[in-house]
Amino acid sequence: MTASQLATFVVASMAIIIVPGPSVLFTLARGVAWGRSVAVLTVLGNSLGTLLLSFVVALGLGPLLSRSHAFAIVLQIAGGLYLVGLGVEALRHRHAHAREMARREAQRPRVRQIVRQGFTVGVLNPKSLVFFAAVFPHFVNATRGHVTTQLLVFGALFSVMAFVSDSTWGLIAGTAREWLASSPTRLVALRATGGVVMTGLGALILVSAVVGA
Repeated sequence: MTASQLATFVVASMAIIIVPGPSVLFTLARGVAWGRSVAVLTVLGNSLGTLLLSFVVALGLGPLLSRSHAFAIVLQIAGGLYLVGLGVEALRHRHAHAREMARREAQRPRVRQIVRQGFTVGVLNPKSLVFFAAVFPHFVNATRGHVTTQLLVFGALFSVMAFVSDSTWGLIAGTAREWLASSPTRLVALRATGGVVMTGLGALILVSAVVGA
C-alpha cells in the first residue's frame, strides 16, 4: 500500500476514534466510577478485543473483497444503515445511558476482571464489526493486491490508535470523575455527541457507497 493511502486511513480513523462512541463511553463510565487505572486497563482489554475482531474480519473479507466490488458496496450500505441506527438510539436513550455511566458499583473489580470485561466489550461490539466490514474496504487498493494483508495492517493501526485515544479519554474521566459525576447534564451531552457523530458517520458511508456504486 502507498504512503498516501496509509495517511488517509490514519486521518479518517482518528476522526472517528477521538469522538465518543460505545467503547469510549464504556471507558468513561469505568473512569468515572473507579478512576484512571481501571479506565486504562479497560481500554487495554477493549483494544485486544478490537484487534482480534479486526483480524477475523480481515481474514474473512479479504478474499471476497478482492473479487467483488458489489460485495463491498453492499457491506458499506449495511454498515452505514447500522451506524445511523446506533446514533439514533444513542440520542433517544441519552438520559438513561448517562444515569448508567454515573452509577458506582459496590466493589472495585480485580485487574483480570477489568481486562476481561474490556475485551468482551471490544470483541462483541457490533459497531466495531460493522465499522471494519464497511469502512476498511473503502481504503483498500485492490489493484496492488494483498487485500487481506492491507486489511490486517489497517486493523492493527486502528487498534493502536484506539488504545492511545481511548486511554486519554479514560485518564481525563478518572481525573475529572467528581466533576463529571456531579452533573448529569454533562454526561447527557457527552452521550448525545456520540449519537450525532455515529449518525453522521453512517450517513457519510451511505453517500460514499451510492457514489461508488
